[in-house]
Amino acid sequence: MQPVRIAVIGVGSMGSTHANALAQGKIQRATLSAVCDTDSNRFSQWPQIPGFTNPHDLLRAKIADAVVIATPHVDHPVSGRLALEAGLHVLVEKPIAVHKADAQKLLAAHTNPQQVFAIMFNQRTDPFYRKIRELVQTGELGAIQRIQWTITTWYRCNAYYRSGTWRATWRGEGGGVLLNQCPHNLDLFQWMFGMPARVRAFCRLGRYHPIEVEDDVTAYMEYANGATATFITSTGEAPGTNRLEVAADHGRLVYENDKLAFQRTEMPVSQFTQTATSMFAAPQTTTTEFTFQDHGGQHNEILQNFVDAILDGKPLIAPASEGIKSLELGNAMLLSAMENRTVELPLDAAAYQRLLEDLIRKSTK
Repeated sequence: MQPVRIAVIGVGSMGSTHANALAQGKIQRATLSAVCDTDSNRFSQWPQIPGFTNPHDLLRAKIADAVVIATPHVDHPVSGRLALEAGLHVLVEKPIAVHKADAQKLLAAHTNPQQVFAIMFNQRTDPFYRKIRELVQTGELGAIQRIQWTITTWYRCNAYYRSGTWRATWRGEGGGVLLNQCPHNLDLFQWMFGMPARVRAFCRLGRYHPIEVEDDVTAYMEYANGATATFITSTGEAPGTNRLEVAADHGRLVYENDKLAFQRTEMPVSQFTQTATSMFAAPQTTTTEFTFQDHGGQHNEILQNFVDAILDGKPLIAPASEGIKSLELGNAMLLSAMENRTVELPLDAAAYQRLLEDLIRKSTK
């Protein structure tokens, strides 16, 4: 069986990492067949590999079976549609688009079920998050009452934002921490717990950096069954915190500092509340700790899974169709903050698109 010929479109920071993994043989049964970037100076890293300065020329060359798209966010739907329409398999970096309406158009272009279409949600390979999802889906936690996730380990200095003119702008990135760093966490959030029914968020623009987009977010969410959640993130806090806490009918789950602990109650909390006879009684608990040696295969595992799906039909870890969910959460948080109101889900894609287009028109960047 011939290896899958993969071209990487966009070989900046993340794209060059993917290209090197392919070029160095880290992905089995796959080869780097081409690179594509508007900056041809970047091609010197792969002197034996054909380089193209626009995706149209790359696709016309017919030297790739699949593409990895790692361009600036606003280009993901454009390059993605071109590649899908050319019949190639596609793996797109996160986020799938900068707003829901564009994501819907890109997903609508995926009409051939034989074409593999995936998204780079590498944190789905992390065994800690996989275990949390398992505990939720198997019912081990019981009915979820409250979720609280503080994820502020995304600290960035001003030099980071100066590294590309597209960064931290409404026009080039479509948002800040919610569109760049937190698509991973928002994806994990919905992957583990499902989508909420409504969102009320507070986003501060340029609180810590001279940027026009959000770098500080606090969001409150409600689920149809009455469960609530808070999500806090920032790129301006150091040292940051990554603490996920889940209160449920069978106890409490806490993930922090590479430790996952489940304090299981002796009986469901709802049952104990109704049957306890002592005024200050509380259910007894036992604690189970889960430990793992590493955080999974991350980017390379997603790349390998992409190749295995093409050659063997293996189920995708992160199908592109699921990429719209994290985007919808981020869009809803920004819409809620900018319009100072609670936003019902599913999100009105056209309403958010109008807001973003207005922000782009008013942008000074």
